[in-house]
Amino acid sequence: MRPVLYRAALSAKTHNPVLRVFYQRLVDAGKPKKVALVACMRKLLTILNAMLRDRAAWQPQGVES
Repeated sequence: MRPVLYRAALSAKTHNPVLRVFYQRLVDAGKPKKVALVACMRKLLTILNAMLRDRAAWQPQGVES
C-alpha cells in the first residue's frame, strides 16, 4: 500500500490543488520535503477513506487559486 500512496502523493503534490497547497505550506514552514510528502500521503488516504465512507465524488473545497 505504501508504494502506491507514495506515487499518488508524488503526483498529487503537483496536480491536485488541495494537496499542492498543503504540501507547499508545510515546505514553507520549514518541514523537509520528504516529511511533507508523507503528510500528503496521510492526507490523501484520509480524503479517500472519507469519499468511500460517504460514497461521494471528489469535490475540492477551500482552495484559493
